[in-house]
Amino acid sequence: KQSMDILIETHTPSSVEEQSSQLDASQYTREGILKYEKIYGRAFVSTGGLDSTREIVKMLNLKLGMEVLDVGSGLGGSAFHMAQEYGAHVHGLDLSHNMLSLANERLQELNLNSRVTFEFGDILESRFDSNYDVAYSRDAYLHIPEKAKLFQTLKRALKPGGLLFFTDYCWGDGEHSDEFLAYVAQRGYDLHTVSDYGKLIEQAGFVEVQAMDKTPLFGDYLELELAKLPNDGSLPEIRKSWQEKLVRNRRGEQGWGWFMARRGE
Repeated sequence: KQSMDILIETHTPSSVEEQSSQLDASQYTREGILKYEKIYGRAFVSTGGLDSTREIVKMLNLKLGMEVLDVGSGLGGSAFHMAQEYGAHVHGLDLSHNMLSLANERLQELNLNSRVTFEFGDILESRFDSNYDVAYSRDAYLHIPEKAKLFQTLKRALKPGGLLFFTDYCWGDGEHSDEFLAYVAQRGYDLHTVSDYGKLIEQAGFVEVQAMDKTPLFGDYLELELAKLPNDGSLPEIRKSWQEKLVRNRRGEQGWGWFMARRGE
């Protein structure tokens, strides 16, 4: 999900609502989400915004009418792009009511109701069964320690031969400073190196697994996004956060991976 750190790891309806309420009262206030949107672009809360989405979605070989599950769908930017440019039907799943409210506002503006839907829910508690041609996500799975259950759930959600694609923050291959270790612990992230992530996907029974290290590209996008910030002193917390991520990235600590695989026939 997005790089706004959408949590999707809870396990009961009550805990899902509890965590959603915590998210909406803190990081995902309506005001906070709109600040992120300013740096990522309209309807986006993921690294690289529309630019990275265009590059990624070209890889998915989407066809008219394909069914896509977008886990941690955020403000819906990826879903809207897939629907508008490729004619896909996209179902977004997210745990922030504020995020979903804004996503539905963007949906109404674009008049894409026939191709895009959004739902409040936890992927680990979903019961999708061979429903989707593609399971897609952007920077959300770092919040889910139960990776084996996650990938089994996603595999079950895909049609035979269906495509898994996601991006996620990763451990870089460099040394990890105390500062970065403390940051990961404070955020509650479950990180893996790009290669280890690939192994986890293979262990879940996916085939044609590709684990692509995009760590330098992550840094490039951070620089581009920083350059978009106004120079009037506004959004200081965004500037500070991006500068810190960029330092960690250039030190080789904070990586980024793109992952693609298929469910077997």
